[in-house]
Amino acid sequence: MLPKTKSKPKHTLSDLTALVYGPSKIGKSTWCSKADDALFLATEPGLNALEVFQTPITCWDDLLQACAEIAEGKHEFKTIVVDTVDNAYKMCSDYVCKKFKIEHESDLGYGKGYALINNEFQRVINKLAFLPYGLILISHSQERDIETRTGKHTRIVPTLPEKARKLVTGLVDLILFCDLDMKTGEDGKPVWQRVMRTKPSPNYDAGDRTGRLPEVIPLDFPSFMKAFNNTAAGAAASAARTKPEPTASAAAKPQQ
Repeated sequence: MLPKTKSKPKHTLSDLTALVYGPSKIGKSTWCSKADDALFLATEPGLNALEVFQTPITCWDDLLQACAEIAEGKHEFKTIVVDTVDNAYKMCSDYVCKKFKIEHESDLGYGKGYALINNEFQRVINKLAFLPYGLILISHSQERDIETRTGKHTRIVPTLPEKARKLVTGLVDLILFCDLDMKTGEDGKPVWQRVMRTKPSPNYDAGDRTGRLPEVIPLDFPSFMKAFNNTAAGAAASAARTKPEPTASAAAKPQQ
């Protein structure tokens, strides 16, 4: 069971997991629809303006069934998009409450209901993440007061309950915050541009385990892929340049 060699870094977006979150109607689903051979697990309406493959998900049992079919591999999809993971978590909560015949998570006492929901949610999201497909989870954004040792401040985070948010942000390779960036135009007036923020900040959740992405990218898929692939190509070229030249004795060694 133990490996003999090291695993290699993944070089394509369809091998990675990502959380894409931001305000409503900023373009999150449109951006995800451009991913390689994407299948939307649509837990809420809102895809009517897009031409995509989608499976309506109305309850947790629907999601479990879709996951089972995806895992069988009898399809051409390369990227699974859960739109939104917030609704998926709510469906998980309803599923657990119905299973244990309770009306609210707190009815089981001592946090047991919340633990059962988080365990079930984590089990399924982990299973999706281990499948050989890209996984993109979409969430909305909200401002939340954060208390630290130095005081309180406002931070923009996904609209998931706290434990589910930590589970998801700890799982994914990329946390991409969709936002508006203001610049001053030539006429001195403000110009707003939709962007993705990719690096950690005290003011919002974001992160990039690949280390490939610039801090801010225009919120359109071609710009993202250009940055993603250019950086990968640059890293490969840099590695080739730093590869040691063969010594004279090695160069003179006859071919076998």
